[in-house]
Amino acid sequence: MKRLLSHLALALCLALPLGAEQADVPAMLVADQVYLEGKTRLVAEGRVEALSGETRILAQKITYDRTTGQLSIDGPIRIEDSGTITVLASSAEMDAGFQNAVLKSARVVLDQQVQLAAYQMNRVNGRYSQLYKTAVTSCQICDDGTPPLWQIRARRVIHDQTEKQLYFEGAQLRVKDVPVFYLPYLRLPDPSLKRATGFMIPALNSSTILGTGIRLPFFIRLGDHRDLTVTPYLSTKARTLELQYRQAFKNGSVSFDGALSRDDQMPGDTRAYLFAEGAFELAEDYKLSFDLQTTLDESFLVDYGYSSNDRLASEIALTRAKRNSYTAAALVHYRSLRVGEINGHIPSLINDLSHELRLFPAALGGELRLGVALHSHFRYSDTDTDADGNGVVDGRDVVRLGSQLSWQRSWTTAHGLHAKVFTGLAADQFYTYQDANLPKTEAELTPMAALALRWPLAKRSQNGAYHVLEPFVQFGWVGGTTLAVANDESTRVEFDEGNLLDLTHFPSPDRRERGQMITYGLTWARTGPRGGDSRLTFGQILRQSAQPDFSPSSGLAGETSDLLLAGQMRTPGGLALTARTLLDSDLTPSKAEARATWQQKRFGVGASYVWLDADASEDRADVVAELSLDGLYRFSRHWAGTANMRYDVTIDQAAEAGLGLEYRNECVKLDLSLSRRFTSSSILSPSTEMSLTVGLLGFNASSRDDSYTRQCKD
Repeated sequence: MKRLLSHLALALCLALPLGAEQADVPAMLVADQVYLEGKTRLVAEGRVEALSGETRILAQKITYDRTTGQLSIDGPIRIEDSGTITVLASSAEMDAGFQNAVLKSARVVLDQQVQLAAYQMNRVNGRYSQLYKTAVTSCQICDDGTPPLWQIRARRVIHDQTEKQLYFEGAQLRVKDVPVFYLPYLRLPDPSLKRATGFMIPALNSSTILGTGIRLPFFIRLGDHRDLTVTPYLSTKARTLELQYRQAFKNGSVSFDGALSRDDQMPGDTRAYLFAEGAFELAEDYKLSFDLQTTLDESFLVDYGYSSNDRLASEIALTRAKRNSYTAAALVHYRSLRVGEINGHIPSLINDLSHELRLFPAALGGELRLGVALHSHFRYSDTDTDADGNGVVDGRDVVRLGSQLSWQRSWTTAHGLHAKVFTGLAADQFYTYQDANLPKTEAELTPMAALALRWPLAKRSQNGAYHVLEPFVQFGWVGGTTLAVANDESTRVEFDEGNLLDLTHFPSPDRRERGQMITYGLTWARTGPRGGDSRLTFGQILRQSAQPDFSPSSGLAGETSDLLLAGQMRTPGGLALTARTLLDSDLTPSKAEARATWQQKRFGVGASYVWLDADASEDRADVVAELSLDGLYRFSRHWAGTANMRYDVTIDQAAEAGLGLEYRNECVKLDLSLSRRFTSSSILSPSTEMSLTVGLLGFNASSRDDSYTRQCKD
């Protein structure tokens, strides 16, 4: 009896893992009664439960025949394997290792997503499960007799557990039990497979520019670390082939996206684009990255919705960031897609090299920084005058060498006053080529110094809110004289709370602020007792003399800068607000921007507003004012809608608008979107685009979201 019982335990140990060998893993058998029939048959019956590792089998009766090595199991039977595969059956006959078996009225649940119900299931060689007269679905099945939303009926389904594939013979797609599509053969991945060769979800598109068409992506798995997606896009006005290649390496990855097309917009011409990017970690903490962008014509990317960029930047960079040093080298190429902008007249090829080192000398205390930089930009034009009359010499090229040595140290007094001292010396050398109006070489030494004082004052109110009020003032000085060099790099200046205390607000050393200055301001911050926080900052700069190289709308042109006012707020209820503005002496704004969002469990809305005053020096002849709105609302468990709009307040006309509607449950996802572009130019036309995508969920390892699962009571 003991010997037969040990044989039964060993047989179950081999059977439970659905083909995986676990002969060395002890099995435990629990039953209401165990008895011997004859000398070779052992029977366990009455709430039989067997456990081995993470696998469990439950049945009403298990009979083991030592002579034949066969197991007979009477159900209902339930076999669970690590929570990924569950098998239900009414009865089963199998060998001791479950390498071969026959199960009647079988149902298999894969990764709690896909259900396979069959009249009979045969287990073959411990790898394949053959199911006959099978219905497959990932939809919720209720006991009220209603058919699932969709199902695939097949004469036979083979589940290859090693390759994690499902093979269908005589497959018929049914929607609400109504046949809609037939395929003699079909292959789908099981839910646990992350990457598999095959067709992906198609999408229907309708556009006033490209006509009505369909995208049918085909994913090709080229190995464990690379893949290719080929997407034919056929429409009434275009024939397009889209390609995406990805590859992962031990120390990085690359990806390439591109497309080739012939369409009615440019008859007889081939239209194409290619974007490539990659990043690699090299020895000695260096990182190499590249980002390449190119297209054959100016409007291709916008017409097909690949990108809205009006300038393409291709860059290759080598960087290394360590605790006390930073090194960077980059080569950038720009191509303009803007109307009226000549690529030969803009700095198209840009080179940057820089290295910065931090030291902490014990004798001086504080922090010592040493930085060196090399910059050059090149125009393809050879003209040394402004032939096109845009105020910039057409072929001017510039090389800039720079270095800076600085020291800074901070103290905090017993009364909480925080002081910071900064001093430094910068050296700049410029070489200018192909500009008849400027000297070929210019050099300057720029000494600088600053003393900043902050006095944070903290208080906790009776309701538990924590307040910090921090007045600050900085006394600064920058020596040297303004050089006769081109302003190619500092034409756009931002003035915000991030650079309020900088000694120069120009983004590049081709321009520097000079003279004495005083910066003062106040920061107030509040942290609420139930979460949420607020912050408000205002500041202003007083100078010894005005800086003529600042544009009128920069807020920095006069002896007294505009008043900077910036604030952020975030409430526990999901409301967030960020705003910033520059106000002149009459409290008239020159720049303003704001962003507000409200996020809740079922909806989220957002609004952005930007206002820029007219400024000819920034190529802005008129006021620019733009309002953007976006939102998402989940109407119910399965329905959600999105909306977005960009409105040009200056001309009182919408620029873009879009609507989206999504239905999703545990087995189906439907996306419907409608968008409209209202703007037009010599290369762009107003267009309307509509897209429809329908996908069957469950056969993807990342498609499950329990919040969308239907309930039988619904």
